[in-house]
Order: sequence, then C-alpha cells, then structure tokens
Amino acid sequence: MARVSDGLGRDVEQVRMAAERVRVAISQPHPGPRPPLEGDLVTRFIAASERMSSSVAVVGSMEEVPAAVAAWLEESRLSKQGVVWPALDGLDWTGAGLALESRPVREDDPVGVTGCICAIAETGTLMCASAPDTPSATSLLPETHVAVVPVSRIVPGMEEAWAMARAQWGSRLPRAINFISGPSRTGDIEMSIVLGAHGPYRVHIVVVSEI
Repeated sequence: MARVSDGLGRDVEQVRMAAERVRVAISQPHPGPRPPLEGDLVTRFIAASERMSSSVAVVGSMEEVPAAVAAWLEESRLSKQGVVWPALDGLDWTGAGLALESRPVREDDPVGVTGCICAIAETGTLMCASAPDTPSATSLLPETHVAVVPVSRIVPGMEEAWAMARAQWGSRLPRAINFISGPSRTGDIEMSIVLGAHGPYRVHIVVVSEI
C-alpha cells in the first residue's frame, strides 16, 4: 500500500486530507433509496427469521431465557450440553438443567449460545462480532446455534445495523463481523438446498421483549 501511495505522487498534506475525507464519509453515511419497511419490527424480524428456517421463541425477560432454551432443546430432542458466550454466563443455565460452559468452543460441542450486536428485521439476520466476550466460533462450530436477541437490538435494515456497530466501536471495528441468516446451507449439491453444509444445522432465536 505504501508503494501505491508513493506512486500517486501525493505529499503528506494530500494524504492527510484524503484520510480526513474518508473519515467524514464513514461518520456521515448517506443511505441510498430503500423499500419501505412497514409494520412492527419484532413481528417483521420473527417472520423473516422463520422464512430463513430459524425457529423463534419470545420471552419477557433475560431471566426467562435459560428455561426457554432448555424447553426448546427438550422438545427438539437435542443435547443440553455446550458452550455459551462469556457475555451471557451470568444467566442461570445450571438451574434450567443445562450444562453450558463459558469457554472456547470445541469441535464436539453440540450447542452454542450467543447474543448479537443487533438483529435485522428486513432479512431475519443476526449481526455478530468477534471479541473476547463474544467469540465467533460459538455460533459457527456447534450443530445447534441458539441466539438471544433483546427487542432493543432489533433494527429495520443493514444501514441501521452498521450504524449501531459504529456507535459501539467507532472506526475500530472488531476484526470479524458475521451475518447469520438461518442455518448454514448450500445449493451446490445437485441444485438442492442442504442445511448444515458449512456450519450449524439449526438456528433457534430467543427474542427478549423486555427493553
């Protein structure tokens, strides 16, 4: 990049001014035309998530999340063991009968429980970031991904999602931002959709209505 910069023949002041123009453009984005997003954001997000093959449950508070996750795993006849984000380790998982550990994920962990930066109502997409308390692998390696989504984190579209990320981190975004729209899938095998191709076979979202 230094050679490219030198080849442009810019002096130090020109480089500084160009960097400032980029900084201003990023801090003051001008969104393009968008289709209207009508109706309640939570309802839209749930409907979009279900279209992407995620299952959804709604609870009233964060304290209700462990019991809701345990009930869904029991109903689905899935393992109750796995890992949870350090950011969510304070919930009473053990009291709900779940053996979820706050540690780095292993390839044989059946369940990974995460939160998210935000959730996009338009597409049913979860936006997650890689950080010490929110490791990406928790949502990628286990066959079952459970995501906890407070309604205050549901935004209309991608533009608002990036605005929320910039408000949290400014220009120093985490090194990885992941967008999750339902279970992993591919259509490469005889043009048939196959779930769990490159990640979780299933995604379950617990929406927390308490703001």
